[in-house]
Parts: sequence; structure tokens; C-alpha cells
Amino acid sequence: MAVDFTKQMKRDYTILAPDIFPTHMELLQEVFALHGYHVEVLHDEGPAVIAAGLKYLHNDMCYPATCAVGQQLYALTSGKYDPHRVALIQFQTGGGCRASNYIFLLRKALHNMGMDYVPVISLSFGRYEHYSGFQITPLMLFAGLRSLIYGDMLMLLKNQCLPYEANPGDTRKVVHKWIAELTEQFRHKKGLTPKAMQKNLCAMAKDFHEIPRTPRACTKVGIVGEIYVKYSSFGNNGLEAFLLSQNCEYMVPGVLGFFQYCFANVEMDHKYYGGGRLKLLIGHKAEQIADSWENWLIAALKPYPEFVPPVSFEKVKELADRVIDRGVKMGEGWLLPGEAAELIEKGYTNIICAQPFGCLPNHIVGKGTIRRLRELYPKANIFPVDYDSGASKVNQENRIKLMLAMAKEEQHETARA
Repeated sequence: MAVDFTKQMKRDYTILAPDIFPTHMELLQEVFALHGYHVEVLHDEGPAVIAAGLKYLHNDMCYPATCAVGQQLYALTSGKYDPHRVALIQFQTGGGCRASNYIFLLRKALHNMGMDYVPVISLSFGRYEHYSGFQITPLMLFAGLRSLIYGDMLMLLKNQCLPYEANPGDTRKVVHKWIAELTEQFRHKKGLTPKAMQKNLCAMAKDFHEIPRTPRACTKVGIVGEIYVKYSSFGNNGLEAFLLSQNCEYMVPGVLGFFQYCFANVEMDHKYYGGGRLKLLIGHKAEQIADSWENWLIAALKPYPEFVPPVSFEKVKELADRVIDRGVKMGEGWLLPGEAAELIEKGYTNIICAQPFGCLPNHIVGKGTIRRLRELYPKANIFPVDYDSGASKVNQENRIKLMLAMAKEEQHETARA
């Protein structure tokens, strides 16, 4: 039986969240704080965390579950927290993703651990569960989604500055400066109005522009795939750090794009399965609002042509339509090939498709669209890389090194021609 998260718990409990989107999560926890919730993002990594996930979950569950749920279960047994004064929160996507079942997995694991008293909160658009002391209000949802714009901007600019910085550490200093600045603004209920966001985004772009950089010949790599292992350094075994060590500049599409994808899928549900027009209108409006926020980011980058901005989400949809029908929307669905095509057209022709164990939708769409993408982009270098609790990091890195070796060979042949 589910334990209610009460109003008293809202005042006294710490809510433990897995670290799904580094940088973004630090900003999101401040949005929760604005509304009276003490959320703490967990950063535990390593074999002990994986072992906790495997111990209390079925070993056939998807790898993101092992990592994300493992972080929470490890935290409960670490001695750092009083289990009687914490709650756990998980994001539920709905649909055919196993993430829809993480809540029940957590409760089963807690039962086996003798901790049935620990509340488990479902955070979702679908409002699958109700709690007397926890509610996602429209204002809170609005603020949370807007905070993603800041996270996307920091991620985009960090990734384009790190490989070229003249003074190692400059880029991360600017990232930390802005996380601190935005956190302080949020605490004073500032920074989330349209005017404040546009001002902040322009100031962020200027700060990164002023980082001294040295031109280098770097291999450009794009990263797509299942949403957890695409962003989480824990889930992808430090993929970004490894690429940086291999003289690569990498680009990861923004987190907001996944939510735009969810909003756009409302139209596809209506097209293929019918339903009321009200839901369709809400989906259209949500997509329009998210598109306008994305335009603030793009506009802030216009004075700085050295930075590659994202394309509009409408363009991503057009690119996806060339590869697969938008009715394919399990997991990352049509978004995955749409983002891959976007990255290729921007010059990031070496694509890593991060594929976690147990994610059937991602494996089908990820591997299934490679042939069509290669037909459209003959020079694209697309490599799926599998991640699971039993996979060797060395094997993963060797596979990526093979991709990079092929990229360098292609560059040499182009130069000789």
C-alpha cells in the first residue's frame, strides 16, 4: 500500500532525487525549494550504487532503473539520512517506457528492505497518484520547465568552450558562477520572468564568449540516445570526460527538446487514436510556449557566431519526418533520429547513440533508423554504444576509439582529395 506524503512531511522531510540531468537538477531543486519542498539531488556513483540497484531490483530491469533507483536505495542504507525523515521521488514518463514502473519497483524494494514507511512520490504530467502534501501546481511546472532553458544554455556553451579553453578550468568557473547566480535569484523569487530570463541568457552568452580560447582541430561528436544515459555521467560511464580526453568537441541536444517532443506527441495521439479537442489544444499551446522559450536562447546567441545554436523544434520534426513516422513515439521515438539528423547537419557527423540494457524502444528506434540516416547522410559515422551493469568500460571506450579512428581517416581522405 502506498504511503501518503503528508503536509507535515512537506515541512520536515528531505526528498531524495536521482541525478538525471547534471546542472539542470541543481536548478530544479531550487524551484522545488521555492514551493516549500526540500529536495536533495543524489550524486553517489560507483560499483556500490550499482550493487544496491541490482540487489533490490530484478536484474532484467533496464539499466537506467538500476542506476537511478540504485542511487536512492544506496542513500537510504548509507547512514547519511534518517530513513524516517526522507521521501523518494521518481519521474514517470508514462506510455511504454519501463520508467512508468519505477515507482512500483521502489515500493517493492522498500518492502523487501523493511522500509515500507518511506513515501515514494511520482512526478509526472499524468498525475497518476495524489498526495495530501505534494502537488505540482501549474506555476511550479512552469517554473521548472523554464529552469531547463538555463540548464540547456549552460550545457550548450560549456560543451563548445571546454575543448578550446586557453586556461583549463575557466569554463567550469563560469558554469559554477551562473549556477550560484541563478540559485540566488530563485531564492529571492527572481530570474523566471520573460524579461529576466532574456537578460540572464544574454549575460550568460557574453560570459562564455569572453573565455579565452585557442583554435584546435577537434573531432566533432554528437550524442543521442535514451534520455538517462544520454545525459547522466553515471549512466554513460563518464562519456563526456572521455571524449574530451580524446580531443573531441561534443554536442548533446537540450533537455527541453524531450518535453517539446512530449507536447508534440499529443497531436500524434489525436491523429491516430482520436480523443477530445481540448487535450489537443493544450498540447499545441504547451508546444508554442516551449518554442518561444527556446527562441530566447537562440536570440541570445545571435551576437556570437562562434557558438552553434540549436535549431527550432519545428526543424527537428521536419528532419525526423524524413526518417520515420511520428507515430513511433515509444521512449525517445522519432526524437532520436530527428536529433541525430540535426547534429549531422550542424557538422557533428560522428554520432554516438547511447543504448542502455533493457530499453527495448530505444534499441529498436536507435539501431533501426541508422540505415535510413546513412542513406540520407552518407558521410555520417553512427555508432551505437551499449551501457549496462555488466558492460566493460574499456570495451565501450575502445568502440568509441574505433569510431574516432574512422572519423580521422575520413578527414585525411577529404584533405588529400
